[in-house]
Amino acid sequence: MFQSVRKNQKSTDVPVVLVAEEITVAFGGFVAVKGMNLKLHEHDLHFLIGPNGAGKTTMLDVICGKTKPLSGTVKMADGTDLTRLKEHQVVRKGIGRKFQAPSIFAGLTVQENLTLAAETRRSPLQALGIQRYSKISPAMERITLQIGLQDRVDARAGALSHGEKQWLEIGMLLLQEPRVLLLDEPAAGMTDEETHKTGRLLQEIARERSVVVVEHDMEFVREYAAKVTVMHEGKLLKEGTMAEVQEDPRVAEVYLGKRRDDHAVAATN
Repeated sequence: MFQSVRKNQKSTDVPVVLVAEEITVAFGGFVAVKGMNLKLHEHDLHFLIGPNGAGKTTMLDVICGKTKPLSGTVKMADGTDLTRLKEHQVVRKGIGRKFQAPSIFAGLTVQENLTLAAETRRSPLQALGIQRYSKISPAMERITLQIGLQDRVDARAGALSHGEKQWLEIGMLLLQEPRVLLLDEPAAGMTDEETHKTGRLLQEIARERSVVVVEHDMEFVREYAAKVTVMHEGKLLKEGTMAEVQEDPRVAEVYLGKRRDDHAVAATN
């Protein structure tokens, strides 16, 4: 269903897509993110990991415009500071965000969900003609193949499996042609087979755009991450390959106290 590709090999000359610098976020008296930095390159498959409460999801919220930081900037390659934009303006700049729970229209078919997603890029007059579509468009056909739902286009979204619902929402985001895709625990609640297919899907998507994934499943991270950023108490703790991250004693201590057993890491998530 999904084509397997090799993990991205990052070179120093790969263009930077987005840079978050010195991001600080507070909710009341609680500081959730403290001077966090994050750099995203073209075609990155970049995983953001850390214990619960580390500030991972909050960072995604800042990048997509849902949460405004107390200080810091999130700049695109053209110099645009996303923190100064409203959420819908951030979407237009090419930032797509998927939350943990799928946001789809359960009563509509797969094709109808995808059509609605495609219409967000059209003018109001064009959107009025949505019911005139009788055939799946070439773009939607390509996306349904990519997400593995080519045989389910006429199925009601509410009848899909949990994994299929997640893939459908990813497909809806891809139709909006984002440059950066932000995903919050995309494999949560999936079967082993669905998890494996999701990992390969993310690798394939990263061939065309940059992907940031917040994830707690360490086995999933080990298998599919090209680059890993570890957050702890709202700060950057370690960044590198999964092998480099696992060898850092600070990371082992954050997850396990003084222990460094890989299997125990996975068991804590």
